Amino acid sequence: MRFIDMHLHTTASDGSCSPSEVCQLAIDKGLAAIAITDHDTIDGVSEAISYAKHHNASLPSEVVPNTKENGSAFSSSGDRHITVVPGIEMSAIYHGVEIHILGFYMDYTDPELISRLAAIKQARYDRNEAMCARFRADGIDMTMERLQHGNLDTVVTRAHFARILIADGICRDMNQAFKKYLGKKSKYYIPTPDIPADEAIELINTYGKAAFVAHPLLYGFGYKQIEEMLEELKTCGLAGLEVYHSSNNSYESGKLREIARAHGLLISGGSDFHGAAKPDISVGSGRGGLRITEAVFHDIKNYCQK
Repeated sequence: MRFIDMHLHTTASDGSCSPSEVCQLAIDKGLAAIAITDHDTIDGVSEAISYAKHHNASLPSEVVPNTKENGSAFSSSGDRHITVVPGIEMSAIYHGVEIHILGFYMDYTDPELISRLAAIKQARYDRNEAMCARFRADGIDMTMERLQHGNLDTVVTRAHFARILIADGICRDMNQAFKKYLGKKSKYYIPTPDIPADEAIELINTYGKAAFVAHPLLYGFGYKQIEEMLEELKTCGLAGLEVYHSSNNSYESGKLREIARAHGLLISGGSDFHGAAKPDISVGSGRGGLRITEAVFHDIKNYCQK
C-alpha cells in the first residue's frame, strides 16, 4: 500500500523548503502522489512537476508509466512513480470568517489565472506593507525585504512576520508571536483582503478541476455549522472536504469522513507541511502518524477526469 499527501507548502508561499525539496521529501517517503498547494499562488507547481518528471524518467523503464506532457496527472502509477498534482490553497471569507479552499488540478500555465492571482497577490502585498509600517512605528524592524528573504515571489503570510519576531528575540516561538503580535485583536493586525468563498470556488472550478474545504475544524465551527457550510458551498460547486489533517485526531477525522459522505462530497487529506515553520509536521505523515491511502487520490483523480 502506498500513501499520498494532498496539502503541501513550499517557498512559493510560507514554506521553508523549495518545491524540488518538498518533492524529494515525498519521493524519500515513497509517496504515490502529492499536491503542491501554496497560499494563493501556483508559482511553485512548475518546479515540482519538472523535478518529479526527472525522477520518474530515471526509473527503470518497466515502472515508468505514460504521462501527459504537463507531467501532472491522469496517469496510471508505477511502483515507484510519483504524481504531482498542481494545486492551490485559496484564502476566502465565509460569513465573515476566513476559511481556506484547496484547488486541485489547476491549469498553472493559464495566463488569465496567473493574472487573477497576481491581483490577489498585490492586494496582500499592500496589506503586508501596512502591517510593516505599524511595527516600524513601534521600533520593530519589519520590512518587506526581510519578510521576502530574497524571494520576491514569496506570498507573505503572518508566519513570515512571526519568523522575524522570533529571529530578533522579540518572541520565543510561533505561539507567542501570533498571540501577542499577529492575532486579530493585536494592534499590528490588518485583515487579509480575501475574496468571498463562492468566488474562490468559482476561480478554482474555472481554472482547475475540484475545490475542497481545507481543515474545517480550524475555523471555530461546530460540526453542525460545518455541515451547513458544506451544503451552502456545494451549491457553488464545492467538490469535497479535507477530512485528514495534522490538526485532527482519529475521532475528528472519522466524524468528518461521515459528514463528507452524508453530503455526497469527496474526501481528501494532507499534512499541511510547511517545513521549519511547523517542524513537528512531516511530508506524508503529518503530526502523529497521519497516513492517507492512495485510494483517496484515485477517487479525486477519477472525479477530475470526468
